Amino acid sequence: MEDFACRSIGRRAMMLRFIRISLTILLFQVLFVGYTVTAQTSSSSGIQRHAEGYCAMYDICGARSDNKVLNCPFGSPSVKPTELLSSKIQSLCPTITGNVCCTETQFDTLRTQVQQAIPFLVGCPACLRNFLNLFCELTCSPNQSQFINVTSISKVKNNSTVGGIDYFITDTFGEVLYESCKDVKFGTMNTKAIDFIGAGAKNFGEWYAFIGRRAPPAVPGSPYAINFRPTAPESSGMKPMNVSTYSCGDTSLGCSCGDCPSASVCSSSAPPPAQTEGSCSVRIGSLKVKCIEVAVTILYVVLVSVFLGWGFLHKKREETPVSRAKPLISGISATGNGVIRQSSRQKDENIPMQMLEDGPQISSGVQLSIVQGYMSKFYRKYGTWVARNPILVLCSSLFIVLVLCLGLFRFKVETRPEKLWVGHGSRAAEEKLFFDSHLAPFYRIEQLIIGTISDADTGKSPPIVTEDNLKLLFDIQKKIDAIQANYSGSMVSLPDICMKPLGTECATQSILQYFKMDSSNFGAYGGIEHVEYCFQHYTSTESCLSAFKAPLDPSTALGGFSGNNYSEASAFIVTYPVNNAIDKEGNYSKKAVAWEKAFIQLVKDEILPMVQAKNLTLAYSSESSVEEELKRESTADAITILISYLVMFAYISLTLGDTPRFSSCYVSSKVLLGLSGVILVMLSVLGSVGFFSAVGVKSTLIIMEVIPFLVLAVGVDNMCILVNAVKRQPMELPLEGRVSNALVEVGPSITLASLSEVLAFAVGSFIPMPACRVFSMFAALAVLLDFLLQVTAFVALICFDFLRAEDNRIDCFPCIKVSGSNADPEKGNQLRKPGLLVRYMKDVHAPILSLWGVKLLVICVFAAFALASIALCTRIEPGLEQQIVLPRDSYLQGYFNNISEYLRIGPPLYFVVKNYNFSSESRQTNQLCSISQCDSDSLLNEIARASLVPESSYIAKPAASWLDDFLVWISPEAFGCCRKFTNSSFCPPDDQPPCCSPSSGSCSPNGVCKDCTTCFRHSDLANGRPTTEQFREKLPWFLNALPSNDCAKGGNGAYTTNVEIEGYEDGIIKASAFRTYHTPLNKQVDYVNSMRAAREFSSRVSDSLKMEIFPYAVFYMFFEQYLSIWRTALINLAIAIGAVFIVCLIITCSFWTSAIILLVLTMIVLDLMGVMAILKIQLNAVSVVNLVMAVGIAVEFCVHITHAFLVSSGDRNQRMKEALTTMGASVFSGITLTKLVGVIVLCFSRTEVFVVYYFQMYLALVLLGFLHGLVFLPVLLSIFGPPSRCVLVEKQEDRPSTSSHF
Repeated sequence: MEDFACRSIGRRAMMLRFIRISLTILLFQVLFVGYTVTAQTSSSSGIQRHAEGYCAMYDICGARSDNKVLNCPFGSPSVKPTELLSSKIQSLCPTITGNVCCTETQFDTLRTQVQQAIPFLVGCPACLRNFLNLFCELTCSPNQSQFINVTSISKVKNNSTVGGIDYFITDTFGEVLYESCKDVKFGTMNTKAIDFIGAGAKNFGEWYAFIGRRAPPAVPGSPYAINFRPTAPESSGMKPMNVSTYSCGDTSLGCSCGDCPSASVCSSSAPPPAQTEGSCSVRIGSLKVKCIEVAVTILYVVLVSVFLGWGFLHKKREETPVSRAKPLISGISATGNGVIRQSSRQKDENIPMQMLEDGPQISSGVQLSIVQGYMSKFYRKYGTWVARNPILVLCSSLFIVLVLCLGLFRFKVETRPEKLWVGHGSRAAEEKLFFDSHLAPFYRIEQLIIGTISDADTGKSPPIVTEDNLKLLFDIQKKIDAIQANYSGSMVSLPDICMKPLGTECATQSILQYFKMDSSNFGAYGGIEHVEYCFQHYTSTESCLSAFKAPLDPSTALGGFSGNNYSEASAFIVTYPVNNAIDKEGNYSKKAVAWEKAFIQLVKDEILPMVQAKNLTLAYSSESSVEEELKRESTADAITILISYLVMFAYISLTLGDTPRFSSCYVSSKVLLGLSGVILVMLSVLGSVGFFSAVGVKSTLIIMEVIPFLVLAVGVDNMCILVNAVKRQPMELPLEGRVSNALVEVGPSITLASLSEVLAFAVGSFIPMPACRVFSMFAALAVLLDFLLQVTAFVALICFDFLRAEDNRIDCFPCIKVSGSNADPEKGNQLRKPGLLVRYMKDVHAPILSLWGVKLLVICVFAAFALASIALCTRIEPGLEQQIVLPRDSYLQGYFNNISEYLRIGPPLYFVVKNYNFSSESRQTNQLCSISQCDSDSLLNEIARASLVPESSYIAKPAASWLDDFLVWISPEAFGCCRKFTNSSFCPPDDQPPCCSPSSGSCSPNGVCKDCTTCFRHSDLANGRPTTEQFREKLPWFLNALPSNDCAKGGNGAYTTNVEIEGYEDGIIKASAFRTYHTPLNKQVDYVNSMRAAREFSSRVSDSLKMEIFPYAVFYMFFEQYLSIWRTALINLAIAIGAVFIVCLIITCSFWTSAIILLVLTMIVLDLMGVMAILKIQLNAVSVVNLVMAVGIAVEFCVHITHAFLVSSGDRNQRMKEALTTMGASVFSGITLTKLVGVIVLCFSRTEVFVVYYFQMYLALVLLGFLHGLVFLPVLLSIFGPPSRCVLVEKQEDRPSTSSHF
């Protein structure tokens, strides 16, 4: 994101040349030269008389070789001026009365040069008055000799000239002068005026030293030394100058709070103290822990203590001999406990869970809820019908899905980032649209970063600024200038699309601008020495100005340096600002994109090898790079995902088959069935995509890559459960009976799990981010279609496959039949031999979990995990790192790393004001501005105050204010700015055409502009503010005025796009912006917090001023989601878990059962968030969708075990064992291992987003689901499980039953 630093350069660059040059070259060249007076060339020229009424210098008498004028000593009495000269002097220097020590020519020179400083200081009258007094006294004071002493004299053309002076001035004057000016802002540059007129002096002594330094020839500064001294020798008769000074808080010449924060009127609105965000913490010895961690620890200790105490008492109660079977048979008149035991013994892994047992008189059955009863009846009839009509079911279901797939003809993929990650109705998106349409869209950025390689021993990088590297940079620039991109048959070059602030040259930000981007100037200007010189004088030396006539700040073209040590920089940063357009699909944007593609290709093919040959590094980017790399990402992991599918398919085929035997494996295997199941999964995905494509919803790359894997992982579970359920049925039953019983046995739990998954995925459609919302919609429909195909087409395929196996036909080649000797040796037996997993669950896993000590340990450990995860959740940070979204081999990976390493400036921040009323009747002008007479709590003053606490406000500087500069520009004091000809048309400053002809090389005050006058006199303005008509008339003049030496406040370029003047005639400006900068933002959380702080600030100021103000930065649109990401996550998780709870409650009609499932799901999600904190996975829309999907997937780990427990008979321990025996193997092999083998393959993905958000999160989900579903849940059920639905019923002698009563 730091490339925003360079974006601001284009708009401000044109101002820099005229601003600092006007003060460093002209102000100090002439102010201290023209003001000092030349002495007569007589023999008495060296005689000085230091007395009241005497001059130390008078008149101009020479010039240096660089045309800087010099003065000669003249110790004569002061002169009485003419009435006209006296009035002129009084207008500028009210402290000078009576006689003077300056000629009219000297005063005119003073006035001409002072006008260049006035625009910087006029917003603070006290500072301006003190500043003018310093030079007025130096130039025209009648008592000049009392505080000016000529210390050296030099000869110029036989004339004696001043070679150096002592200026005796009190420290009091200097302190007040500095204090009144040190905080005065120069809005155009978002900095302080002292940086320009005092070289950033930290006290008045440094300011004096800067002013008095003698400059070498052709270098800005004074032509002779001026030594400022606080005291004069007692014997000299001199005394320091101490004219009246004014504090910036003076009521008569008061400054705004922005320019004078120390003023008493501003004390009530002092900046808030810096707030350090941090959670509550407690110190325990030397350990500092968060309050939530302490609270969770205490809660855990209390809960565990209570639980262990209850467990001890419960265990003692259980040891009391009580017949637990009596309640079960109390209402039965026949047999007793022996029958129940017999039933329990008969019900092992070889008999279906719900099948009624044969007994002498009594048999156990299941009392189902109303919903389950209807579902069981439906599945019994439906299973029989499917087994009898498999071809019809298969063909009809496939026909419906294929019809949905027809929508694929309208299939489109969305790759535009703003369409993927910004929700409809987003406040930030609306604000961006307003900014782009009313002001101007932010320009595009193309950038190169060339850096040196750090030393392996010291770790330091060598300087990049060397002669060889500069020549390399010229070669690179030559190639970029030669780029010709083809767009619709026309050739597009950089000058066709680049940003040109003054309409001539591209505003390229490169160190080569110190040579005007011309390699022929490298030797002529002095090579490296010239570059190092420009590092210190880039604002003031003509030869250091860029080709687009503006100074180039070294910090924008260099990186890897500390402070202002530009020579130590280890990187060149070359930025090409390109004009942008609101219409991203328009021709202008497409031209820029065409050039950007050619630019990136050139860098890859030619520039990168050039740079690497010099043992340098290169990072590069264009505005369209992210979008192009996202497109490329679609193919980056195609092989990885394909391998994942193949591994899952191989596992499915192996799992669905029987225990491998060499003699019958080609018959008992189920490769064809597994392949058919995978095809059904693919058809469900295609049907989902086809349906949404048909209704006009665009797909995304993540949908095409993740949803097939997701649906396959979810769908495989049900396939395994269905096949295993059919296998468990007695072989003596006909196939339709086995299929019917299997659907009755597992149909309700499959339906419950699938509906829960669909609802959980559908909840994600409430997430405002389009990419995640669309993903959730596609996934929900795909899972629903997959479920429907499984209970229709896949059941039909099961029938075909079992018929094939029973007929001894070879898998994958069903037309080939083998002899009976190769048939399954167990064929004909009533029961199949239980598998290894089933035996493990029955003989090892369940008995271990039945131990009372193990139960207590499991509950304590899992409770600790859950509570620890609650504490860890507070460490999860919002955001989504850009590097994660891109392929690992993307060239943007290095670019983003270099950006954060080298750039040290934050992105631009605009405060946009809607419907600003500038009419005379409105107070809004004073509510916005920050110069004299503005409200202390105005918008710009509040921004200035906020910049004093950047730690909490994230605002780095006061705002650049077009309004302040406009009010200064029309001010009568800024007499060089707003001027008019005699015909009332706009008259530019004297140093601009037509007043000054560029070809003449000099400007004459007697030219065509000699009769120009200021736009207004003080009496023309109302309380220093323009009237409605004056504002309306002069605002276009200001926005079209070019900045120059004589007036640095011209608004052309700097503010052209900051004010919308369309429709402003009625006194309302619909949109205007005030630019500042965020502090450097290095982490995702910094971007989020800066946006939140800016919005809170603007909301507070808007409420205070009763105006509509909003903050705008380019990155806001993409980070807005994170302001409420926690709220979004919690709401969606609550809805998803609540939906699962309601579905469970409706189907089971058991609040107890539903509450247990709810608890386990909540613990799984909490533990998954704890893992996110440990792995430093950020909270964003992707992870929120994963968390919501985790609810749906985790249901499968819970529902089947819980349902099996509910319909089993016996005490809780027995029912827990039976549930693990019947469903534990299916949950482990069909759910856990299926997902595990597919997830593990994703760790080889080349895209970090797959590794972090799919491999890591899904792997954690699978492991947590396995542990909770097969360890914690059985223990919880064995202790707190709901009562059994199993009841004893009298068996009819003439009606044997071999199937469940559902």
